[in-house]
Amino acid sequence: MEYLAIFYTHLRAVQYKRYLQNIGASAESMPVPRKYSSNCGIAVRFSTSEDTRDLISEDIEKIFLLQDGQDRLIYNNEPV
Repeated sequence: MEYLAIFYTHLRAVQYKRYLQNIGASAESMPVPRKYSSNCGIAVRFSTSEDTRDLISEDIEKIFLLQDGQDRLIYNNEPV
């Protein structure tokens, strides 16, 4: 599965990309697409077969599942 993670800070995005690569996931940094918005402007697009619940950290603002040309919000850490 392919995902897009958006972060609160640039540093956390960089650290998360390294973490994913260290566990064997394919990951790349990229600008956050305008439609998603973000605090830091950096996103990490990654592919993994692992359960994303095991990959969530408090530094992540949102995670989208990218599938069949569409996206679905699967995690949202924004305050209510």
